Amino acid sequence: MSESKTVLFLSNHFITLYAFRRELIERLVKLGHRVVLSLPADEQNAYFRDLGCEIIETPMSRRGLNPVEDLQLLRRYRRIMREVKPDIIFSYTSKPDIYGSMASTSLGLRQVCNITGRGNSLAYDNALAMVVRSLYRASVRNCYKVFLQNADDRDYFLRYHIVKDNWALIPGSGVNLEQHALCPMPDDGEIRFLYVGRIMSVKGIDQLLDCAVAVRRRHPNTRFLLAGFVEQEQYKAKLKEYEAQGYIEHLGFQKDIDAVIRRCHCTILPSHGGEGVPNAVLESAAVGRACIVSNVPGSRDAVEDGVTGYIFEARSSADLIDKAERFLALTKEQREQMGLAGHDKAAREFDREIVIKAYLDEVEKA
Repeated sequence: MSESKTVLFLSNHFITLYAFRRELIERLVKLGHRVVLSLPADEQNAYFRDLGCEIIETPMSRRGLNPVEDLQLLRRYRRIMREVKPDIIFSYTSKPDIYGSMASTSLGLRQVCNITGRGNSLAYDNALAMVVRSLYRASVRNCYKVFLQNADDRDYFLRYHIVKDNWALIPGSGVNLEQHALCPMPDDGEIRFLYVGRIMSVKGIDQLLDCAVAVRRRHPNTRFLLAGFVEQEQYKAKLKEYEAQGYIEHLGFQKDIDAVIRRCHCTILPSHGGEGVPNAVLESAAVGRACIVSNVPGSRDAVEDGVTGYIFEARSSADLIDKAERFLALTKEQREQMGLAGHDKAAREFDREIVIKAYLDEVEKA
């Protein structure tokens, strides 16, 4: 290793760093680098403080466009960067990417942005998308480097001139193969489908509920488990209704998602788009579970259709139901083979060590 560097992370939430960047941060600390984290206040931030990181609690509104709040965030980032004097900055999610890049470029600092999927704001070609693209062009286009997580996002960012030649592809956030270790599928006479993610329309929850109703009626030996926060108010009553009728079980947010994945046979992600490479799919595949995903950028990169799972037409309840029925029609041995093939693909293409090496290389060059 070369001399010690100062590395600044910009994040919108503790869990973003803990779930997907923890191994990188631990490695940087172990290598003797000074690691500074800018993120909103959270009692869980103590985890990184105990690890040896410096914490700068930075208020921000994670969603929505508020010019006054966003200008305040830009000013905070400039102040932080002047005080910390980082050799390199790593940012994740739209606001740290956009306003971090504006700040770092104005100060002549080196920032690596990670585009973790286009998200809701760029999912549709509307007025909001035009505004967000303009913000990206005014910021990340001028930063040192942009990590993109799939080829579709790369093509989108190039088409709209959001990046120049400052981009590189990485395999999503990668998956920790030790933490999400291969585990045999359950064999108890019941087939369980799992959804992991926020409960909101853009994630395809309506199609998932349609699928649960149709499949449960025809196959009483199946269960549908949903793990995640209810993001949109209209789904609270709907989930309770479907749960009361026996179609689904809503588990809420789960800290130990691996324990839930191990109980299941197949993970379903019916997203309408905006994914980078979905971590729920990578983690499920690593554990040895089949995955059924919609045919959208990022999701389709993580699944080999008919081999590690199935890809269905986005927004089509009928096609999702058909793919769930196909999975149920497999023999026990075929389902297990599909899970093993998914694990092999995750290990071969999405090992988190690949992502960590890409970041460590940037630190070395800083």
